Amino acid sequence: MLDRRQLLNTAALGSMAAMLPAWAARALTTGNAQLAGVLQSIADQMLVASPETATIIGLDTGKLAALAGKVSDLSPAAAAKNLADLKAFKAQLSAVDRKGFSGADTAQYEMTMFALDLGIHGGDKFDFGYTGANGGTPYVVSQQNGAYQNMPEFLSSYQRVEAKGDIDNYLARMEGFATQLDQETARIQADAGKGVILPDFMMSNALGQMAGFRATPAASQRMVTALAAHAAKISGAADPSAQAVSITNSKIYPALDRQIAALKAIQPKANSNAGVWKLPDGEAYYNWLLKGSTTTSMSADEIHKTGLQQTAELQAGMDKVLRAQGLTQGSVGARMSALTADPKFLFPNTDAGRAQVIAFIQARINDVRPLMPKLSNLKLNADVVVKRVPEDIQDGAGLGYMNFASLDGKRPAIYYVNLKDTAYWPSFTLASLTAHEALPGHAWQGAFIAENQDKLPLISSLLGFNAFVEGWALYAEQLVDEAGMYKTEPFWQLGYLQALNFRAVRLVVDTGLHAKRWTRDQAVEYMVANTGRNKAAVTSEIDRYCASPGQACGYKIGHNEIVRLRAKAQTALGPKFTLQGFNDAVVSTGGVPLDVLAKVIDRYIAAV
Repeated sequence: MLDRRQLLNTAALGSMAAMLPAWAARALTTGNAQLAGVLQSIADQMLVASPETATIIGLDTGKLAALAGKVSDLSPAAAAKNLADLKAFKAQLSAVDRKGFSGADTAQYEMTMFALDLGIHGGDKFDFGYTGANGGTPYVVSQQNGAYQNMPEFLSSYQRVEAKGDIDNYLARMEGFATQLDQETARIQADAGKGVILPDFMMSNALGQMAGFRATPAASQRMVTALAAHAAKISGAADPSAQAVSITNSKIYPALDRQIAALKAIQPKANSNAGVWKLPDGEAYYNWLLKGSTTTSMSADEIHKTGLQQTAELQAGMDKVLRAQGLTQGSVGARMSALTADPKFLFPNTDAGRAQVIAFIQARINDVRPLMPKLSNLKLNADVVVKRVPEDIQDGAGLGYMNFASLDGKRPAIYYVNLKDTAYWPSFTLASLTAHEALPGHAWQGAFIAENQDKLPLISSLLGFNAFVEGWALYAEQLVDEAGMYKTEPFWQLGYLQALNFRAVRLVVDTGLHAKRWTRDQAVEYMVANTGRNKAAVTSEIDRYCASPGQACGYKIGHNEIVRLRAKAQTALGPKFTLQGFNDAVVSTGGVPLDVLAKVIDRYIAAV
């Protein structure tokens, strides 16, 4: 697969064009061999630096097979090397002769350069947390970040175990898990010396989750039982459980104990200040995070004001729907709070009730599939599986999220829903959530990359632009509404408007926390009052924004830009405009910064 990506010859381009709508085929065509070679080289080196990514997207085979038993280096020394690599990548890309670039060449060049510049700026200026081409996070470990969270899920859900040699790779990565824990601990201690310490409420949550993981007998750990289950299906393979248990007890648990001890040592210094304004050069750091998350140069104040304005507009729309249902008393937030707690919309908080939630979501996916020809001409399979968030990480995990399908076609997209408490999910919220996470949202957009991976540069699978990915998913919720999904289900439409409003409120609370010095309680209270969401669910969300500042702003900013570009295309094209054509022009970029997307749509308009 990698060899086919290096250079696409004329015959191959012809066959691709026959498979895709005309605009999509043109958007994919990389005509510049020098650019294709440089992008491939960069992508290969990025995979070597992040072996887990190679596994997740299904490319830890062939010449990259050795990566299947390795893990990323999370040491302080690796951070310096990663920055040096980004600078070397930029030098290689800058040397490409841009004369005669096609539109696709230009888009791929610009999106890669944006990511490299972002990572270089962050790495040069901020020496704490993680910085890179996909943005960054201020805290090496939190209630939602860290090897203790990532590796058990990665091993049990993504690690390929199909032959005896794969068992050795799995065990090697378990040992690598222990190494990563110690590397993180070194960075936690170094960052603490610079005043970068988790807020106290996040510290308590993270330590609680670690304690729960540590208290689980090694033989009962998901990563151990998953390996045993895989090995049992391999002819002639011995049961590796004893080795996995030994690694867990002798290496992983002691490393985790050291990390817990390091966090407890700095815990007395933790305070309740939630925002990154408290960190070294905090204002500049947050602006950098916002640029990465929104792929714009919008200031925190501009984003805050946008959130306030759109919250007011969306609540006016929600008020109309509520009044039409006879709900007229109290603020929009108060009425939504009452609906959120209404038993008629709630599933039992039992395993049976959780199964009902998953079945309800699957039914909504089934409802949307017949609508897809009205929204796209791409004819994607877009297979997706719905699962609950694993119980051992649900306390710190997001409420719902999507993991894209692997590029080798062996693993479908996985749509995770947090079912710690089914009260998080009144039934009227699930249709729009499913449009966002599955079809025509993340699973559809990701399926374009997976099902056309031999036509897109590999770099498209490695550089995820938050504003594009989440903006598309939010726009997908709008598409389902426009397609008539909620005509006979007014409360579902209310859930859709609540979801849009929720993303507008995010603009307010994220910038409130990190630029305007709001407290955690202030942000929770504002979000509950203006969304009507369950307080426990909202608290989990606010803590997520504290762990990943700026990320929540990408959703509505990206949605706003896609809607603006659609209106522009409709005006410019008049009767030649088609919804399918516009949607496919967006998706077929594979994902780009918003300013690059605007140029793509300008070329799309000219082509039509």
